[in-house]
Amino acid sequence: MTSSASPPWKVGRLAEASGLTVRTLHHWDTIGLLTPSLRTAGGHREYTEDDLVRLYQVLALRSLGLGLESIAACLDAGVDPVRLVRDHLADVEGRIAALDTLRRRLRQLEAGLSGEDRDNANSDLPAPGDLLEALRAAGGGSGPEAEAVLRRHLDADGLAVLRAGATAAGPAAHYLLHVEWPQLYRRAQELRAAGVPPTDPRVRKLVARMDELGALFSGGDSRVSAGVRDAWRDDPAAVSGDPQAPADTWRDLASYLDASRRPEAPEGTL
Repeated sequence: MTSSASPPWKVGRLAEASGLTVRTLHHWDTIGLLTPSLRTAGGHREYTEDDLVRLYQVLALRSLGLGLESIAACLDAGVDPVRLVRDHLADVEGRIAALDTLRRRLRQLEAGLSGEDRDNANSDLPAPGDLLEALRAAGGGSGPEAEAVLRRHLDADGLAVLRAGATAAGPAAHYLLHVEWPQLYRRAQELRAAGVPPTDPRVRKLVARMDELGALFSGGDSRVSAGVRDAWRDDPAAVSGDPQAPADTWRDLASYLDASRRPEAPEGTL
């Protein structure tokens, strides 16, 4: 796709077409999430077709439940555009199915409330859990190689916890586990290779996000989180999905990240 295929979009027109506010687009430009490719002589933002593609990816990932930092990490790593559209479609179809179920239950409720036997109307009330049910397929999941490595470090209960976390995340699981998480490790490795100490705030921010994702999928179970970290040390190529991942480098990186997790000693202590 070329950016010259159609006239560029002014920020106001794009905001109106996308349902966003101009302020939101300005903010996304400021944080580097969606930076317009063009500027007028007067400094006004102009968005190309390539920018619109990125905007769609941002909105699709956001609709799957990802935060802005996660979205930025995923887009920096690169996402499969076909998979993203399919996951977005699955999420939309799931929402439609959930709304259709809710519509049927509300019609039943209406029929019960409008009938002569109002004393029994409460029995027709839909349960809160049914009203909030999200009928969408779960995405992501580990491949067979990663599953085999995880089995060496987690028992059946631990694996069940991970599967439950992935299922609860829905289509977002793929982007959190297989796009953002490896990208966080790559960024940490770049800092380590550059000689940045593990106590640097940039490293600790990456580690905090890694641990946040770990808690999301492990349910906060420290035993499961430790098992996953051991699996990364054991066979990083299988767990990361990158057959070229050198084991020694990943193990050194794991030690680097563990050092970042340790609190700094107070000044004046040995």
